Amino acid sequence: MVSFNNIAANVRVPLFYAEVDNSQASQFENRGRVLLIGQMLAAGIGAANVPVLVNRTDEAISLFGTASMLAEMHAAYRARDSFGEVWCLPLADGGGVKATGTIVFAGTPTAAGTFRFKIAGKTFAFSVATTDTATTIGDALEALINAANIAVTAANVTGTVTLTARHAGELGNDIDVRAYRAPGASSTEPAGVTATITGMANGTVNPALATAIGNMGDEEFDLIACPYADATSLDALEVELDDATGRWSWAKQVYGHVFAVKKASVATLDTFGGTRNDQHASVFGLEPLTVNPWEVLARIVAEAAKSLIIDPARPLQTLDIGIDPADPEDRFTMQERQVLLTSGISTLDTGGNAVRIERAITTYQVNAFDQPDTSYLDANTLFSLAYILRFLKARITSKFGRHKLANDGTRFGSGQAIVTPNIIRAELVASYGDLERAGIVENAAAFAENLVVERNDTNANRVDVLFPPDLVNQLRVLAVLAQFRLQYPAN
Repeated sequence: MVSFNNIAANVRVPLFYAEVDNSQASQFENRGRVLLIGQMLAAGIGAANVPVLVNRTDEAISLFGTASMLAEMHAAYRARDSFGEVWCLPLADGGGVKATGTIVFAGTPTAAGTFRFKIAGKTFAFSVATTDTATTIGDALEALINAANIAVTAANVTGTVTLTARHAGELGNDIDVRAYRAPGASSTEPAGVTATITGMANGTVNPALATAIGNMGDEEFDLIACPYADATSLDALEVELDDATGRWSWAKQVYGHVFAVKKASVATLDTFGGTRNDQHASVFGLEPLTVNPWEVLARIVAEAAKSLIIDPARPLQTLDIGIDPADPEDRFTMQERQVLLTSGISTLDTGGNAVRIERAITTYQVNAFDQPDTSYLDANTLFSLAYILRFLKARITSKFGRHKLANDGTRFGSGQAIVTPNIIRAELVASYGDLERAGIVENAAAFAENLVVERNDTNANRVDVLFPPDLVNQLRVLAVLAQFRLQYPAN
């Protein structure tokens, strides 16, 4: 007896009736949403703390304000991924202080020349004549900066150009300000004039995330870009993604992973890594790059999203994020990056004048007994698990969403909407085979041997499953012993 969903069993009116059932046709699709968290300006028309889908960067500028952190993040993301689904979560400045810095001009030009500066990743060059004063030189730089719509504004007073971050908070301290000379070029700075730079500093208090996180609801966001690497912000997101009550819990099953960046010395990053232990977050340690950290983060997430949505098990190493590298003397050495990777800090690498993702690890390092634990070392592990669980949920709910449950060996007619533990087991084995062909898992025979599917002893309507996948790994190291000969023996 066939189980129909809609055709009545007692229909008497002739003749032909049909209903459509898609339960055997559904195919899993990994959607892969991205969420960018960042600050908006008062000029933006968007609603603070409310996630919004933003496809185009001109929309982001309108919603969050020209040169706002979040508009810059969206532009940086789109520079590396023009296709993905991007949501933005705007934050208003809290009660913090804006970072400031100065460029102080002094002296009188004795020869014409050119000043060049790199501020917030943008290059500014302007000519100086012998008739200029410190004030007119400062005015020229002020005008250039304010016309460029970057992360700082400028105000000149008698040759002292004060730079002020557009947003309050600690991230303003990481805005890079430096004199700039093109590689290989000789200095053309005007003689007789000095420019003394005081870097950005004294920015305090990042925006609180509680309200914004609450407004995320149970919407799925696979990659969450958080530019704030302070303990308060990361702790709030750790609770949101918690295994017991958060996004990774059995009750929510929406998953997701946090990406963040922290610009600091190796010693500071090493210490910071020791304070974190969250498998659902990856924090990249940044060298003294000229690009704003939040833009670097958006580019990392864009490259990661493109790869992980296609294949969650494929490593992210060597993906170019498309930014200028740090000066050679400022780059982290291999030994220093090894220190970071053993401290829960993800790394970038520079080669061929390109900055690439080297390894995306999580901050998880020890188990509940404070013992070293590498089970969640790589971010790929979490993305693979989320993919598998979503795949299984889609398969089971589409095929067995309204089925009856019976013991193995029950005799029922073909077409009945009845499932037994053995039928579920067969479906899980078949699903594992599909996952293996997709390159997400391996060792199907061992999986089938260890798979447990049984009816619950106390709840007749429940089936319990022990699902033991063997995740495909990533090629991280190829070690070669070059055992050379001067000549092989003749025999």
